[in-house]
Amino acid sequence: MQFSGRRQKIVRLTGDRQADLYPHSLQFYGQPPTENISLSEFETFAVDRLKLLKTVENLGVSYVKTSDQYATKLEGEFRKLHFPYRVETDEKSLDTEYDKRRKDHISHFILRLAYCQTEDLRRWFIQQEMDLFRYRFHILTKEPAHDFLKFNNLHYESISDEEKNTLKEELIHSSYGFSGPKVEEHDFYKVPFQDALDLVRGRKVYLREGLAYIPHQEIVAIVLNDFRTRLSKALAITARSLPEVQSDERLQPLLNHLSHAYVGQDYSIQKNIGKISLEQIDPFSTKSYPLCMRQLHKALRENHHLRHGGRMQYGLFLKGIGLTLEQALQFWRSEFIKGKVDADKFDKTYAYSIRHSFGKEGKRTDYTPYSCMKIILSNPPSQGDHHGCPFRHSDPELLKQKLQSYKIHTNGISQVLDLVKGMHYHLACQKYFELTHSVDDCGFSLNHPNQYFVESQRILNGGREIKTEVTQNETPQQIPTNPAPKSATAPEENAAKTKGATKDAGCK
Repeated sequence: MQFSGRRQKIVRLTGDRQADLYPHSLQFYGQPPTENISLSEFETFAVDRLKLLKTVENLGVSYVKTSDQYATKLEGEFRKLHFPYRVETDEKSLDTEYDKRRKDHISHFILRLAYCQTEDLRRWFIQQEMDLFRYRFHILTKEPAHDFLKFNNLHYESISDEEKNTLKEELIHSSYGFSGPKVEEHDFYKVPFQDALDLVRGRKVYLREGLAYIPHQEIVAIVLNDFRTRLSKALAITARSLPEVQSDERLQPLLNHLSHAYVGQDYSIQKNIGKISLEQIDPFSTKSYPLCMRQLHKALRENHHLRHGGRMQYGLFLKGIGLTLEQALQFWRSEFIKGKVDADKFDKTYAYSIRHSFGKEGKRTDYTPYSCMKIILSNPPSQGDHHGCPFRHSDPELLKQKLQSYKIHTNGISQVLDLVKGMHYHLACQKYFELTHSVDDCGFSLNHPNQYFVESQRILNGGREIKTEVTQNETPQQIPTNPAPKSATAPEENAAKTKGATKDAGCK
């Protein structure tokens, strides 16, 4: 796969050549792409697939994966993002099917590059890709499913009608939901029992002489094991090849961004400037702050100091909810001088960093608040730090005690801890939102602390905007008439945008 700085002409393929490249809507992604693509297409494909995988994760926790609601919502996301999800037969759909399959293929390999870097990233990527694969395999009809198995050399032996009739009673009793007619109309496969341990463990198949008799609808479990093994090995190979790809300064920032990417609304200062007063911060912290920011605010009030990681995470959050530069300086100065920092030391040591985050010093970049993904995956807290994600970085027992102190009921705490155990940290925060706001379904996918605040205020204010309360001592910062510079994620991160081309980023 090669990339160029300017748009490449896409050569459309038809007929046999198109069928050779992408014969099925479902893929094992065995061969990396070899064509040229532009960097803009590279980024678009990657972000769209990331949106799809995040939807898969959110729906997988909110709905039963075999339910109609799950299927309907996921199908809507496939349509919106233009990914293939079922075999198309009409001529109009076939015209766009190649583009969808091409996007599916290339985007998968791009995210391999971004998500092979750490064990946590690899684990998350594999889980979402498996759920995505499971859904797409389940909606295949009998003929395309057989074609897919054959194409990928998955030669599972289908038993004959004679053997099926001989074992009819055993197959009915061992296969969930099967009656006599269903046994006759469905295919059964013989596979070594060690290849179907999940089904054997769940007592979903008939065992005989070391072979498991698997109905067609359950064969997905075997295929998924194969898919997981292949993908896990491919990610390990990609990780070993990554230094070569990252040596190109034009691709490295893009890949690093993707692994921490936030694809939702931009919570910049221009949208919320002057919307809160300093007097509102304390009540907001108990009513509308996510747990990470509530933890930081509490530590600041108790210790009158935060280390750099905490100041950055909390300071940019306050900026995003509407604190002006003047308010921010007043807020931090008043708190720090209550501790061991006098006013003169604050102005010399800390004020510059605050002005810098507002784009008034240094490169004058308007930095944006941290997303949940960035907080979870970067700069983990050490002893004495209070930043990070409490659901990711806290000991479960300490987290439980903290939730109890906030009057969360026992059943709710168990739900949160179950999500934490499954490493669904932002979904645990979403459950915390529902518990603290007494709603059964918050109606959104939580991906940003400032999103948490906005949605909380919307509920508490009955759908109205946050009321502006500016005191006489707080003069709102004026919105610049010139376009603001592009935002970044933190002052210490000055990675430039990709400018040109590199090559050979495919997993080989």
